Amino acid sequence: MKRLIGTTLLTTGALVAALALPGAPAQAAEPEPRIDLRVLVVTDGGPATEAIAAELDAAGTPYTKVDLNRADRPVIDAGYLADTVGNRNRAKFQAVVLPNDNPFPAGSAEMTALANYERAYDIPQVDAYTYARPEVGLQYAVLGGYAGSLDGVRAQTTAAGLSGPFGYLEGAVPFEDNSPTVGESYAYLSTPVAGADFTPYVEAAIPGTTERGSLVGEYRHDGRRELVVTFVYNRYQQQFRLLARGIVDWMTGGTHLGSSRNYFAVHVDDVFAADDRWNSTLNCTPGDVDCTDPNAVPDPIRMTAADVDHAAAWQTARGFTLDMAYNAAGTVDFRADNNGADPLADRFVAKRNDFRWINHTYTHAFLGCEQNTSVVPWQCATHPNGSVKWVSRQDVSDEIALNRVWGQTAGLPLENDELVTGEHSGLRVLPQQNTDNPNLGPALGDNGIGWLASDNSREPGQRQVGTATTVPRHPMNVFYNAGRAAEQVDEYNWIYTSRAQGGSGICEDNPATTTCLPAPLDPATGYADHIVPLERQIALGHVLANDPKPHFIHQSNLAEDRIAYPVLDGVLDAYDALFAPSTPVVNLRMKDIGRELQRRSAWRTAVQNGQITAYRIGDTVTVEAPSGTAVPVTVPEGTLRSDSGSAFGEAYAGGRSGWTSLAGASLDLELPHVQALRADGPAPARVVAPAPAARVPAGVAEPVAPGANG
Repeated sequence: MKRLIGTTLLTTGALVAALALPGAPAQAAEPEPRIDLRVLVVTDGGPATEAIAAELDAAGTPYTKVDLNRADRPVIDAGYLADTVGNRNRAKFQAVVLPNDNPFPAGSAEMTALANYERAYDIPQVDAYTYARPEVGLQYAVLGGYAGSLDGVRAQTTAAGLSGPFGYLEGAVPFEDNSPTVGESYAYLSTPVAGADFTPYVEAAIPGTTERGSLVGEYRHDGRRELVVTFVYNRYQQQFRLLARGIVDWMTGGTHLGSSRNYFAVHVDDVFAADDRWNSTLNCTPGDVDCTDPNAVPDPIRMTAADVDHAAAWQTARGFTLDMAYNAAGTVDFRADNNGADPLADRFVAKRNDFRWINHTYTHAFLGCEQNTSVVPWQCATHPNGSVKWVSRQDVSDEIALNRVWGQTAGLPLENDELVTGEHSGLRVLPQQNTDNPNLGPALGDNGIGWLASDNSREPGQRQVGTATTVPRHPMNVFYNAGRAAEQVDEYNWIYTSRAQGGSGICEDNPATTTCLPAPLDPATGYADHIVPLERQIALGHVLANDPKPHFIHQSNLAEDRIAYPVLDGVLDAYDALFAPSTPVVNLRMKDIGRELQRRSAWRTAVQNGQITAYRIGDTVTVEAPSGTAVPVTVPEGTLRSDSGSAFGEAYAGGRSGWTSLAGASLDLELPHVQALRADGPAPARVVAPAPAARVPAGVAEPVAPGANG
């Protein structure tokens, strides 16, 4: 039921006046203001404000950016910040993000306008990165505090932080230390000024003392609230990724458009087939089209029944489900060569309901152009007139259909509209094939395929291919042709070291490659000490970035030394140590990931086209959009839908969030009644000199490649 607000109520003052003055007309209370669900981001181009903007982008939270470096930027004044709609005052922004507590010149009318606006409408302000000083409620760092690197420091969320905006965390906030030669973090640690109304949310020990200094805290003063952040960061760094959700929740009071989750999904390609092994003498993989030594003999890696049992037991222990992308010809051919026996397939079929399954085509054939492998690298074969020879529509369709029929006969719990082609073939692959196989789209339609895997390293965006929408997948740098750790290290050394060190020289040709090695890894320890931590950190970075795209490995990585598990365990163990049980990893299957990405794209377009209006009046949130629009909303626990009285969304990270499709032109939500936030009495606008530029270390302007120290 909607609560009565606005025009039906009298303020206490109006009621007293009406009672004290017989015959005087009663005065209606001024309607409660309307607060639009949009954030104002004022940026100086620094990494901190850009990181917060990226977080809002990823969640789908609308914001307006004002770039202080642009001469044509709008002037921030009272009219820019607020107006009226009908007879109701409107605040155009629910929160303000500034580069620091005051980025304007001394005596700035714009800072005065912002301060007055925040005070009048109780609008929170985030100081994205500022140094410790009394103007933000903290002592100068030179007065018993600290200013310097926090590389490798383990900060901690305070009790106030855990009971407030950072309650989704377990407590620890470790700062990255990826490179011993690059400074990646810089911070000011200090304690509150005596008498200041300052609540630390994240702290770290002040070196050389028994005190702890604030890194993130709330400062209340002059009827205003500021979130004071005294460490610098970029959008990729783990310390920011851990706190980003809480920063947004603090500034929006937990009520905003958009939503986010921490996702992790892993596809295992080539199940039932065998993957050819890396040859450390030839520095190539016999059986691969680019390994042309006539004496090279393929050495297949294939899972066993014991590997299936291990995978099933691992899933149970971790509460996590793997997606098995299978090639049925692998078991058909194996049985033909082994008197009808295949213990691997038998065990997988017996445990088929333990896993999710995806059609990976029958033989794993290359479904793009016909390959001319007489040259290295291969080229697309051509007709005499120079046109490309393409794999036919019938051949592509047969690969899909035969594999599906085998899976259905075996009772695999398939979703028939999902497909992963071998090597993502059929889609364009540069430099050899700069367009899709024109027969791919029709063959997908012939087989009712709605979701088609693509390689995120080649095509990070979704697109339409015939009836299918692509689902980009993150490749993990755990190689398909390695079943043992030593093989993985040998190939890794070959790829990522210089020619003088016996490597391929790819890093000399492309210095932007982030995984280059200064020297070869030790074959005995390089996998555990370098590759595993690196891949864990990269994958965990995706998980913490509200990125639902799946990762993919190969069945060979679950065989022999089972080299995938240390990476997967590393991601899940690190996650469990950082997040509270209220914030579990979300493990979706491929089509659900595709839908999530598709909805985000449609939502982004609707916001950009001005089709969305959303605001809060008192405890009521209203979202207006064209009927049928899927809308993402995040609200506090206890929020109800006005139309049904039922709880909105799903519980996650201490709040409620999710997508809802508008049945009509609007969605109304009733927020739980929350005690009004305490604010000090009115005071004149405080205008201070702008904060000097805080120090930004080298590792913050650009992401530092994560390494073994991460």
